[in-house]
Amino acid sequence: MARRSPSRPAAPRPARHGRHGRLGRSEVVRPPLPPLDGRLDRFELTVGSAVEYLRSTWEELRDVRFEIAAMPLHDRGDGIPKWRVDHNERRVSLYRVPIERLLPKGHDDAAHRRVAIESAVFHAAAEYVGREPWELGPDAPDY
Repeated sequence: MARRSPSRPAAPRPARHGRHGRLGRSEVVRPPLPPLDGRLDRFELTVGSAVEYLRSTWEELRDVRFEIAAMPLHDRGDGIPKWRVDHNERRVSLYRVPIERLLPKGHDDAAHRRVAIESAVFHAAAEYVGREPWELGPDAPDY
């Protein structure tokens, strides 16, 4: 068995080669898959864009934490809540399942679902600041 002389250093390998002197693994052969676009992803994106608008417009909402939960832990006597406002913890919780699934028959397509989500965000934010939802919009009168 032949040994390498310690006085002669090994030739440096190119950066692209692995530890055995071969090229690294190739990329995946198939075309890239489209990004995941599920109901939860669309819900989070819609809530996020509405909250971003409200925070940029209303100073009272800048430090409020908006959270998304699947379902409320309990239902009220007047029905299933779609959001919960907690002034002490400066938090608004939006319940995804009631907002998306309790739409009227014939209004359960993507456009109506988006409007329902944005409406719930505006209603919850309006309840937090003590105003009406239409007062938070872009054409709201200045008070």
